[in-house]
Amino acid sequence: MLFNSYIFIFIFLPLTLLGWYMLNRYRLFKPAQVFLAGMSLWFYGYFNVYYLAIILSSTGLNYLLSWLLTRVRSHAKIWNRIGLAAGVILNLGILFYFKYYDFFIENINYVFRTDFTLKHILLPLGISFFTFQQLSFIIDRCLGRCGHYSLVNYVTFVTFFPQLIAGPIVLYKEMIPQFEDTAKRSFNAASFSRGIYLFVLGLAKKVLLADTFALMANYGFAQTYSLDTVSTIVTVLAYTFELYFDFSGYSDMAIGLGRMFNIELPVNFNAPYRACSIKEFWQRWHITLSRFFVTYVYIPLGGSRKGRARMLINTFIIFLLSGLWHGAAWTYIAWGAMHGLLVVWDNLGIVGVSGHEGKRPARFHIPPWLGWIFTFALFNMSLFFFRSQSIPAAIQLFRNLFAGGYTGKIYDIAAQLDISELYVIKQALELTAPALTPYLYLVFMIGLFALAFFLIFRPDAYERTMRGTLTSGRCWIICILFVWCVVSLSQVSTFLYFNF
Repeated sequence: MLFNSYIFIFIFLPLTLLGWYMLNRYRLFKPAQVFLAGMSLWFYGYFNVYYLAIILSSTGLNYLLSWLLTRVRSHAKIWNRIGLAAGVILNLGILFYFKYYDFFIENINYVFRTDFTLKHILLPLGISFFTFQQLSFIIDRCLGRCGHYSLVNYVTFVTFFPQLIAGPIVLYKEMIPQFEDTAKRSFNAASFSRGIYLFVLGLAKKVLLADTFALMANYGFAQTYSLDTVSTIVTVLAYTFELYFDFSGYSDMAIGLGRMFNIELPVNFNAPYRACSIKEFWQRWHITLSRFFVTYVYIPLGGSRKGRARMLINTFIIFLLSGLWHGAAWTYIAWGAMHGLLVVWDNLGIVGVSGHEGKRPARFHIPPWLGWIFTFALFNMSLFFFRSQSIPAAIQLFRNLFAGGYTGKIYDIAAQLDISELYVIKQALELTAPALTPYLYLVFMIGLFALAFFLIFRPDAYERTMRGTLTSGRCWIICILFVWCVVSLSQVSTFLYFNF
């Protein structure tokens, strides 16, 4: 079930909110939580009933392992180590089988000239998210950082539908105490209204912006070998903004939905396109994923405690793993490696951005505006790997970028913006001056990019919602955006991070 769908907005969400608050009103706290977990499983199983067996098996096995640790009293340290190994093997094994098995076999076949059969396994939605979420719990459980929780608390922690499919990757200590707090079970008008406000802003990001940029990005990347320099830049910019408005839109909707249930989810984005260095970018982009890798990979590897060289190697490793986490393909690994090298360069402290240095002063300094240009340009170029179907296709985009020339392909890309909002203007032009129709799309495309750049430097949806006042004017704007989005849902698409 998609957040941006009629069944979710008009059936699932009202029923879930009604059941949650009605049961809690009569102090039926455990039944309310069971109801929420059940509705979350319906939300997940709506995509494919087969997925339910996977998430329930994963949840059940992790919970069983946690329970077994409570039964072991003698030689607890030994059993905790055994449990830690079992938990890591269990969760990474499930993730490997469903996400990486075919990729592994393909490479084995290529290197050793073997002919092992591929399974063509259907990737369960959100498996990277709920696996990492449970992995963080079981690691902390075995290290004695947290205790064992009731089954209903654990199931709700894993399956809570706002963050189940595409994050944020939440920690048990952020969620379970909120479910146990009966004070949070009462309807909170302020939290609910801000939740609606943030949900609609996120919905608008996805439906009105991300899906519109996707029209250009999808066409451009399908024409990789025929793009000129200008059209290559337009294509990657379109994907840059599609990716941002798609994923940040989902995260805003997730946080907004949580607020409707009086549950606070962590922020996953903090204006990443304003970053003046790649290191700062990763402190702002997909914050909960970075937190996971720092806590459960970087620090256990030694972090910065074992010398600078080891710190740089550890940094590169977590970015390689981050690339692999995003997808089972060499393009994602190359993307992660590129970001790893860029962050390592930042950590060397040779060139720093004035006012953004951090703890270690740099030898040379550049102004923030120049740092932003370099950061934004490098991130865009990294998306050649991230979005391309193969390494040769990504390399071709680099060639296009520096080859020069002009073929007029930009008009074909702009023509993909044949959306319903332009219908009246298009018809008028075709009746009066049909030769101007291509320029209509071009002007609209330029305006769309200008709007995107304007928005990334304005307070984001979360800032507007949590810090601003919900005036009547803003409420009217939200109503208009909501109606506009609902009308546009016939053109709905899935979220990009569903693929990861």
